Amino acid sequence: MPSLLKLGFLASRNGSSFRAILDAIDAGRLAAEACLIVSNNRKSGALEFAQARGVANLCLPTERDPVAADLALRDAMAGAGVELIVLSGYLRKLGPATLARYQNRVLNIHPGLLPEFGGEGMYGRRVHEAVIAAGAALSGATIHLVDEEYDRGAVLAQRTVALDPGETVDSLEARITALEPLFFVETLQAIAWGDLVLP
Repeated sequence: MPSLLKLGFLASRNGSSFRAILDAIDAGRLAAEACLIVSNNRKSGALEFAQARGVANLCLPTERDPVAADLALRDAMAGAGVELIVLSGYLRKLGPATLARYQNRVLNIHPGLLPEFGGEGMYGRRVHEAVIAAGAALSGATIHLVDEEYDRGAVLAQRTVALDPGETVDSLEARITALEPLFFVETLQAIAWGDLVLP
């Protein structure tokens, strides 16, 4: 029997992985509970989706007082019973209080093969531009633990794609964006079943 994952989510925009994970939960394909989603963006599509699906949600701006926002985020996640946090396109660095409370329990997906093509400023389209510019033969997606440094946490799983002749930034972005949500679901399934053990 899989363990029930008690998930919290952070999303700044559309939250495509959040949507796919919630669909998998509702379809009985993932033993998990969506406890809470938090966004720093009041107009986030992920918040609207959560409201429509009856998932507890919270808008928590981070710009004005990052320290207070960090404490509020930690307390909101803990108060909702969250045991594992999933970043779904969250465009803010997590603060020390949240990271300490959820050490080795925050997962992010990166649109490239870490440790290459990662670090501060390397997100979204910028990653694909760097991959194409480097003439790399492979790219893909990496699910990793989140720590104090951008894209430096332990790698949990990777999915690779071979670049086609004439690959463009647009085509590579489309291919990797398409694989990310299901890849996240499959990685969470592996955690729930004990096939992937977090440190």
